[in-house]
Amino acid sequence: MTPPAARRVLVVEDEPVINEAVAERLRAEGFHVDQAYDGPSAVTRCAEVDPELVVLDVMLPGFDGHEVCRRIQAAKPVPVLMLTARDDEADVLVGLAVGADDYLTKPFRMRELVARVRALLRRVDRAAELAARPSTRLVVGDLVVDTGTRRVTVADREVRLTPTEFDLLTRLAASAGQVLTREHLLAEVWDWPDASGTRTVDSHVRALRAKVGPERVRTVHGVGYALQEAGEDS
Repeated sequence: MTPPAARRVLVVEDEPVINEAVAERLRAEGFHVDQAYDGPSAVTRCAEVDPELVVLDVMLPGFDGHEVCRRIQAAKPVPVLMLTARDDEADVLVGLAVGADDYLTKPFRMRELVARVRALLRRVDRAAELAARPSTRLVVGDLVVDTGTRRVTVADREVRLTPTEFDLLTRLAASAGQVLTREHLLAEVWDWPDASGTRTVDSHVRALRAKVGPERVRTVHGVGYALQEAGEDS
């Protein structure tokens, strides 16, 4: 029996030591790894090798990771795990806004990076399976989520979401009006077995609000989030 082809990952990091360490660990985990060390070569390499996922540092020579993310997402959607040296909410939100699906703050543990990569790829596979099924339309007021085409409209205006944002919104819309805990969302959307990434949920909710409207996703402090119609009391 022929073994399955290794999943292809592009690592973009200007620090050679970090780039090599990440690439070596991912290869040891069974991935096919390509490497780039600056913004322009990252975009070129991505077009050449067509990776299934990109591990992308924010601070790069040439142009930064945010611009790399914009350009590669404009060519073809690809999941991006962004690496940032600053645990700054504004930096994180910029990355999510340009199409990153997840982020890790330096310094990070290699075990966590590998777990994030695997979780992102599982979500890609799950999205492909769902797209093959009959479409479901989830309607919450004037917000419509089509699970088959993965399209979202608000008041008949299409809203572009990253794959993670779409999965998060779908999960909230499927239980509209119900409060879902951060831990539940981590397990259902991110496929994480523990609650170590609750700040990731908060950051993605902020990014989602910027696209669908801040009043639609209600915060229940200390618990989690609920999707509601625009204009409902928070």
